[in-house]
Amino acid sequence: MPMLFLILVLLAVGLVMLFSASYAYAYYYYGNSYHFVMRQGMFAVLGVAAMLLISTFDYHHLHKFNIIVFGIAVVLLGMVLAFKGTKIAPVKNGANRWINIGGIEFQPSEIAKFALILMFAHFIALYGSKMKTFRFGFLPFMGILVVIAGLVFLESHVSATLIICLIAVLMMFIGGTKMRYFVAIGVIGGVALACVLLFSDKFAYAMDRIYGWLDPFNPPEGVDTWQTVQSLYAIGSGQLLGVGIGQSRQKYLYLPEPQNDFIFAIICEELGFIGALLVIILFALFIWRGVYISLHARDRFGMMLGLGITFQFGIQAVFNICVVTNTFPNTGISLPFFSYGGTALVMLLCEMGVLLSISRHSNIEKT
Repeated sequence: MPMLFLILVLLAVGLVMLFSASYAYAYYYYGNSYHFVMRQGMFAVLGVAAMLLISTFDYHHLHKFNIIVFGIAVVLLGMVLAFKGTKIAPVKNGANRWINIGGIEFQPSEIAKFALILMFAHFIALYGSKMKTFRFGFLPFMGILVVIAGLVFLESHVSATLIICLIAVLMMFIGGTKMRYFVAIGVIGGVALACVLLFSDKFAYAMDRIYGWLDPFNPPEGVDTWQTVQSLYAIGSGQLLGVGIGQSRQKYLYLPEPQNDFIFAIICEELGFIGALLVIILFALFIWRGVYISLHARDRFGMMLGLGITFQFGIQAVFNICVVTNTFPNTGISLPFFSYGGTALVMLLCEMGVLLSISRHSNIEKT
């Protein structure tokens, strides 16, 4: 199965590059070079098992759980805000995005993305030709989006909010919502976002990142662009063929937390332009295959569910690469399959299981 093969290749390459990017940082802070890759590997095994299990189920059963998944996402997002600064919702690096339940720490926004995709796919399939009307094709979806995106935005997680909004717009557009509704909401939303960013002290950090993005080598006073600058040094050092896997210099505490959002910079440094291009090609092949599977689903629900998952993956990968190359302001977006994050990886692989289920049942239908 081509999609399963692509997933496993991305996962394997991701683990190799995670170890290469993280071992110096892991040894310095934890006294164990294998700290991050061992933890990620355990979650990868758990995630692959969950993916294969989910792929055997009929994805249509998700119809029954869309409200439940949405409710869980809303409750978890609300808990992040309600328990801010406590052990339940710790603040990390000034960001309030995590929740700790039973010692397991994760970002509820990852569940919220899937909840939105599932809800949108359900209602797009339910409404059918009614999607062209304002009552059915716009209002219900805006209600869902405002709740999910609003709670994520209140966490000061602008990047996740943007990803959620883009997924929503793409799914609604393909689902049949009229273009004029997008124009109206785009103007209103754009003006509202600009006002919040410009006049709210809570989001002053976002404006600082924009100022730093415009000129990272000569930022305004008080704006930290060290991570971006070190990322660009790493990319430049890689040149065409790279310095060799495991040979990065920037990962030796120059580039902060290289195993996280900026791991693509280490890929560029060690594998060069050619290696980075091959990774991008793998992402492109995944997106192509995801779209292909979705368009060949046996019903509208499967098509929209598959497209939503594929859009999420593609948008996140593109945004991360744009941030690392300073094409886009630093937003704290992880690179799927590569960045460190155990629970995020498990959630991603569970979504891959849904995509494989769509593929499996569409193939059964053809035969």
